[in-house]
Amino acid sequence: MVSDTLAPSGAISRRKARSKVSKAPRGYKSQNSASSRPARWTLRLIALAYLFFLLLVPVALVFWRTFEHGAGVVWKTLTSASATHAIQITAETAGIATICNTVFGVGMALLLVRHRFWGRRLLNSLIDLSIAVSPVVVGLSLILIYGRFEPVGRWLDKNGIQIIFALPGMVIATIFVSLPLVVRAVAPVLEEIGTDQEQAAYTLGASRWQGFWRITLPAIKWALAYGVVLSLARALGEFGAVAVVSGNIEGQTQTLTLFVEEHFQNFDAVGAYSAAFLLALIAIVALIVISLLRPKEDS
Repeated sequence: MVSDTLAPSGAISRRKARSKVSKAPRGYKSQNSASSRPARWTLRLIALAYLFFLLLVPVALVFWRTFEHGAGVVWKTLTSASATHAIQITAETAGIATICNTVFGVGMALLLVRHRFWGRRLLNSLIDLSIAVSPVVVGLSLILIYGRFEPVGRWLDKNGIQIIFALPGMVIATIFVSLPLVVRAVAPVLEEIGTDQEQAAYTLGASRWQGFWRITLPAIKWALAYGVVLSLARALGEFGAVAVVSGNIEGQTQTLTLFVEEHFQNFDAVGAYSAAFLLALIAIVALIVISLLRPKEDS
């Protein structure tokens, strides 16, 4: 009785909970697990069937239709002038957008996690705006700002800077649609590691840049790599916003996704399937890389 009065209330509640669990009838746990086993198998079968018909079958059909007439036709299509230029434009757009989003994502994650200021919640919500807004709306809004007949676009055009129907507009649209991916991958890790090691480094004379480069960056490197791969994959597969701001000019502003759409509309099945195969292959490689970079406890 004396020990119970001296023990903390949390310890007493945990002791009572353990005593209640120990008084449970024998076989209760086994009966519960046995009754839930059919439900678990049903959910697994539903999930597998859902993924099979909506993901695996369409991708497999694209692969099969791509090589239906042999690999030589696919190679000839992907090495044509229009296809190689589309691949080049796609790589440039996605590469620049990923670099910008990486720098912005790390800086914004540090700002949101390590600092408290007025409007922080609003800023945190605005980062996810690109996920909620349709990419077509994003492209239209960029035209309303940077279009040749708009005030900002007219001024840029007079100074020899073209945004819409050019690579800069495509990059801006791609940055917008893939904006939050690096931030959302890095921010939880920053919250988990805290600031103790950084504060210790600062007291020993390290600068802010040294603390970030030697302590913060090594701690978030896998989360950062995960976010970069996600951002790159999203940028490579973007269609809606880029289709609006690029004009889809073959040999000038046509990305690989626009290449697929144009050749499919022109009944060139071989060209459309070949480019779609390349995009699907890149997506599969990105998925493998993401699964390897994902922390073990999350898998």
